[in-house]
Amino acid sequence: MWWPSKTLIFSGIFLAYIFHSIYSIVDLFIPPTCNDPVCLNSFLSMKPKLQLLLCTTTVQKLEYYTQLELISTWSPLDYNEVTVKNVTVPIPPSTRRNGTLYLHAFVTEVPRTTTADWKQTLQQQSTMSTSVPLSLYLVPEAQTFNLLNDEKSNKDTTVKPMKDESRKPVTHLTKNLRLTMLTDLLAFPRKELPQDLFHLLRIIRSDTYLPPLRFDAFSSRLKDFYRLNKTEREITLELEFSPESIGKLRLGAQLEGAMETMKAFGFSAKDLDEVKAIFADTNMYLLGLTMFVASVHLLFDFLAFKNDIRYWKQRKTTVGLSTRTILWRCFSQIVIFLYLLEEKSSLLIIGPSGIGVLIEIWKVTKAFKIKVEFSRGIPRLNFGVFSESEKATAVHDGESMRYLSYLLYPLLLAGAVYSLLYTPHKSWYQWTLTSVVNGVYVFGFLFMLPQLFVNYRLKSVAHLPWRAFMYKASNTFIDDLFAFIITMPTAHRMACFRDDIVFLIYLYQRWLYPVDKTRLDAGGEFEVDISGDDVLKTATPTKMNAETKKKRLQVAGGML
Repeated sequence: MWWPSKTLIFSGIFLAYIFHSIYSIVDLFIPPTCNDPVCLNSFLSMKPKLQLLLCTTTVQKLEYYTQLELISTWSPLDYNEVTVKNVTVPIPPSTRRNGTLYLHAFVTEVPRTTTADWKQTLQQQSTMSTSVPLSLYLVPEAQTFNLLNDEKSNKDTTVKPMKDESRKPVTHLTKNLRLTMLTDLLAFPRKELPQDLFHLLRIIRSDTYLPPLRFDAFSSRLKDFYRLNKTEREITLELEFSPESIGKLRLGAQLEGAMETMKAFGFSAKDLDEVKAIFADTNMYLLGLTMFVASVHLLFDFLAFKNDIRYWKQRKTTVGLSTRTILWRCFSQIVIFLYLLEEKSSLLIIGPSGIGVLIEIWKVTKAFKIKVEFSRGIPRLNFGVFSESEKATAVHDGESMRYLSYLLYPLLLAGAVYSLLYTPHKSWYQWTLTSVVNGVYVFGFLFMLPQLFVNYRLKSVAHLPWRAFMYKASNTFIDDLFAFIITMPTAHRMACFRDDIVFLIYLYQRWLYPVDKTRLDAGGEFEVDISGDDVLKTATPTKMNAETKKKRLQVAGGML
């Protein structure tokens, strides 16, 4: 009787959860219907004449209207159309001294008389209000300078390296904001109002609610903030007023709540900003596709890690594998991990990269048979002895690396020298790390070629774990999709497409060198002579005698 594997059950549950999550997001865009005799109707259904008042203050919690300073009035306000205006915001002295600044928006009915005080207008029952901080405490980015001509640059008062005392958080102000208001004339049931809408709507009468007014938190990114100059007396803020649908309102409110939870768990402002980048100005269909594809990518990553670890755990020899490629993979993973730390990338990216580093280091210890032995309490590394078959594979591996070195080393050296002469950097460490990372991204595919060369020399691909390989190859094509959707450096985008070329060559070699299924059992073991000479022969169907079958050699490959 056939029973599904644990991996299949886990994958099915995971995909079911993803589809349920996507359906939950779609359900947010379906407003509840009201079949009761008395429903809650929008205040905008009365077609009132409204105006927008913008005020600033330096206090976080507003207690009196006298704490506000009126800076702009939009009257009348066409709330069904998108309106963009430049607003001049005066900077108080306390804000220039590394203080805070808040913006309050009020939507009220247009007063009947032009002499009405704006503070009295705010006290109307139908007034809608919201606020947002215009300032944010951020650590200034480290400035770059030419490493060879730093002294000359300092004399010319050009870009200088940042001092330690200037690495403290200082006031940054945003350049643009988006103000949204629910303009759909929807009727909601009073008794069955969804919980998320209950916290957003303000009921002013038994049958009337005020449409929510809010600043879009996803429209203001960290790149829109700039460091406040102490001599600035005012700034120009680009403010956009936009009508909002019920679906975007509910989705935005839930995402803001999720981001507050992430902030409580210790996620930095940069981590939250990268989450904003996913949802800001994104088409809902594209958002759903991105969520599904990213989830499948995560699932394949897990399955690839699982099969990779399983295969290497059973592995005893490196016959048919390029040990130099194993070292390169480990080295490149460590370099990329250090680069992500230097750039202060998101924990969502650093975490999987760190796990990958640990796995690659473990694979190196397996490939080179490294064991830690303690002699009188002192740890020592013990390297195992390679068999004749493994040494034969190393000969082909060394031959391929010799050919690649003629092309690789001059290119890496030229790129590092060019970067040193013409590109400013924060430090020598940053220049070294950037040069190596560029080499990993641009020329990294060259280090995938030794394995192809070994396959060609051995006329065999039976030593490769194709299950883990197919998971990684599927992720490669998923990365191609993200290369068109997500903004990324050109070198990283090219790195996505370079893997496709190597994958297609691997597939061609698998077709060219068919695996001898009579010598490969379900456990990944090859029944070959103990000397390993059969591994070096063509993987064509052969019939083994009874004496050879008595000796077995574990030859489980690992996809690199």
